[in-house]
Amino acid sequence: MPKRFVILKHDHPFLHWDLLLEEASSARTWRLLRRPCLNEPIAAEPLPAHRLMYLDYEGPVSNGRGSVQRVLAGMYLIDEENRSADGTTSLRLQLLDNDFARTATISTLADGRQFVTFAG
Repeated sequence: MPKRFVILKHDHPFLHWDLLLEEASSARTWRLLRRPCLNEPIAAEPLPAHRLMYLDYEGPVSNGRGSVQRVLAGMYLIDEENRSADGTTSLRLQLLDNDFARTATISTLADGRQFVTFAG
């Protein structure tokens, strides 16, 4: 069953983009360290789970944490999840209902660094 995703432009503590994936009671979240683009890995930092309200929210964030603006939203399905013997993992998502990308792959390297790649 498809679930919601959103990419938010967030201006605090520095300009970045947040990728949120709906789960049961929260949204799994990554900070993208540059503007989303196609076919180039974007360095990503996992963040604590966010409240589901952020899947629909735009505006100021409480406690002086800047503001968020929706850049892209839609639905996603988990297409494939892989874990290699060398410690690398990848999670490929099928993105639905948007004109930007058809897939997003979240890759974790053996050293723990993470990247998100959007493909059209």
